[in-house]
Order: sequence, then C-alpha cells, then structure tokens
Amino acid sequence: MQPLTPSSLPPTPATVSTKLDAFWMPFTANRQFKTQPRLMVAAQDMHYTSEDGRQILDGTAGLWCVNAGHCRPKIVEAIQAQAATMDYAPTFQMGHPAPFQLADRLTHLAPEGLNRVFFANSGSEAVDTALKIAIAYHRVRGEGTRQRLIGRERGYHGVGFGGISVGGIGGNRKLFGSLLNDTDHLPHTHNLAEQAFSYQQPTWGAHLADELDRLVALHHAANIAAVIVEPVAGSTGVLIPPMGYLEKLREICTRHGILLIFDEVITGFGRLGTGFAADYFGVVPDIITVAKGLTNGTVPMGAVLVRQEIYDAFMQGPEHAIELPHGYTYSGHPLACAAAIATLDVYAEEGLFEHAASLADYWQEAVHSLRRSPHVIDIRNLGIVAGIELEPRPQEPTRRAYDCLVRCFERGLLIRVTGDIIALSPPLMLQKSHIDQMVEILGEVLSDLP
Repeated sequence: MQPLTPSSLPPTPATVSTKLDAFWMPFTANRQFKTQPRLMVAAQDMHYTSEDGRQILDGTAGLWCVNAGHCRPKIVEAIQAQAATMDYAPTFQMGHPAPFQLADRLTHLAPEGLNRVFFANSGSEAVDTALKIAIAYHRVRGEGTRQRLIGRERGYHGVGFGGISVGGIGGNRKLFGSLLNDTDHLPHTHNLAEQAFSYQQPTWGAHLADELDRLVALHHAANIAAVIVEPVAGSTGVLIPPMGYLEKLREICTRHGILLIFDEVITGFGRLGTGFAADYFGVVPDIITVAKGLTNGTVPMGAVLVRQEIYDAFMQGPEHAIELPHGYTYSGHPLACAAAIATLDVYAEEGLFEHAASLADYWQEAVHSLRRSPHVIDIRNLGIVAGIELEPRPQEPTRRAYDCLVRCFERGLLIRVTGDIIALSPPLMLQKSHIDQMVEILGEVLSDLP
C-alpha cells in the first residue's frame, strides 16, 4: 500500500458561500460553531479539504465510520451504478437481491453462530432493534417476564429512546424524562488510579463484571432480558475493557439465560485489527449491532447480527403471518447494500484489517509518546484507537479539550473530543507517516494550550 499525501488529492473546490442559520447541528455547540465555523468541502483517502483549501488529516475516520478512507473509487462506483439501476425497492413482503447477498457476506465475516441479519439505517436503530428482539425472543419462548435491560454507566448506544435508556452518559439523558422503565446499569470499567497509561487491556478491573451477579440477585434472572455493552466504549472517551471482564460477563449471562449484546457500531470492521471486537477478545455474544464502517460512512445503514436459535424462536405460527412486527422503510436499501458490499470488497482486497493489526504496536508507541505532554493524565489504546485524557481546567470542564480540537483543525488535523478526552480513530489505510503527523501536531498543540 502506497502512502497517500495531500499532493495526490483532487483539486480544491472553490470556496462556497454558506448560510448557517437554518441547520440545527447535532451534538454541537451551535452558537459557538456558527461564530467560527469549520467547514469541509471535499475528501479523499486520508484527508479532508477545508473550505479555505487546506488539507486536514482525518484522525477520526469521519465519525468513527470511514474505515477504508474517503471517496474510494470502488465504493463510489457501486453506489452510482445502483442508483442508475434501481433507486429503491421495499423489503416489506417484497425483496431485491442485494440485502440477501449482503446478509450472506456478513454471516461469513461474523463470529460463528451469528448467522441471521436484520437491517436498519443507523447504529441507533440497530440498538433499538436488538433490544426489541431480545425482549420479544424471551416472550415467544414463554418467558415474558424477562423485560429488564441492563446497560453500563458511560455507555453509548445511540440516541433512540431504547439506546439512551440503556446508555449511561448523563448529559445524553438529562433532558428526556424517565426514558424506558425496567433498565439498570453496570458500573463503568475505568479507574484512573488503577489503570492510567495502561498499554492495551488494563490488568485491573475484571471484578467489575461481578456486579452483574448483584443485579441478577436484585432483579432476579427471570426478569432480565439482556445485557448490552460496547466491547470498547468509544464515545465516552475510549474505555478499554479490563482483562477477563468480557469473559466474565459472557459466563454470567450464559449461566442465567440472559442474552449478551455487543454494540460494535464503532469496533466492527477492523478497528481492532479483526472483523469484530468479539473476534479480538474471543468472546461471542448472542447479538451484535453494527453500522458506521459497514458502508464506510457513505450511505446510512445499520444491522443486527443474531444467533440462529434466536431467529428460529420466532419462526412459528401460520406461515403467512409476520413473525416480527418491526422494520424500517429503508431496511436493506439498495444503495446502502451496494455501498456495503463494495466496502466489504475493499476491506478484503486491500487487507485493511490485517494492515491495521500490523500497525497496532507502532500506533501504541506513538500515542504513548505524548505521556509527558502538558495536561495529559492518561492515555489508553487498543488496535487503531486511542484516548488521551486531559486534566480539566478549574471551573471550565471540557474547555481544554475543545480548544485542542480547534487548534488541531487550524494546524491540519481532525480529532474528536468528548468531555476532556481526545479520541483518535483514523481510517485503516493510514501509514506510519500519518501516525507521526498526528502525534507531532497533537504534541505541539498540547504544549501551547493554557
């Protein structure tokens, strides 16, 4: 794989004149942004082009999603060809070949046993679908009391009412009332005193999974449908699971007949150097949710991968009856399927998962070289993802990381911040030179930050 440089990018589009008032931006400080907007007008491979013509190295794969790099020709051409052939077809009581082909591809990539696929349009929809399937699964098996859902503090599972109910980020929950009933939460796994500057999985913290036994004792297993966790918590600041933690969750869920759901919207499709985090950790859940890297961020799509026995439990009653009254107008959308199939081809043909795995050690040493930079109180990493936690400014939490984001953009690097944590998750086609550039810019910015 040849290194990609800004000189290989297409010509910069002319600067556009944009009115900013009408768009209510998601997860954004709208008033602040609109006084000093950061607009990107083109992208290619590892770089964005800003409105003022600068090349911005993408340190976040867009929003954790552009795993194969931007505007890859094979994916673009597949979308164009599908749009010209058939723009839309329903999948309610009808069908078209693409979702069947894509589902088959996914079952061959997924961990063994997860061989049925339900399509949605985002990670949020995939999570709500998985939660509904879990509750309905127990009900069709005659265990209708199993309705409680257990998430985890600092967990992020999208923005549907189901996802924020099992999610554990207070700021995402505070404006929306009581949410779903019958939810509870495991404690999060991060402890600065015990885990700071761990390389890969911390050795402390497996015992935190035992809290699930406490919740089972409190609520009784007969009332619990599922446990949902991110194998690596991304949006809350890259929290790496302690060694043995996920294995314990699996054992406890199996012992009590509780479904285990892995939210792999971020970790799926190569982020850890394997197809799924389940493969990396050797822990197979009952359900996996995916999105983001499924289509390389080109067309919105999510999916839920389930064990066959879950699917089979619904296949009863009259054959003409609908077994699961759930779905979306755009489930298995032709353009999304075309994008996903082409994306899977690019991953395989270019060996991007293996490439990511080969760079993991270099990535680790590079990001941990920032340990002595001003304000850094922790660094954590796994695969090609890293979290760099900064000491908050007194009386101004989150401001230091936000200032870091703005200054990095000014110097040609896109990062993501959550609270006072910098998250890095670049496209998997990156080279060592890109890693060096990210660390150099970050080091300079951190040194200049008050």
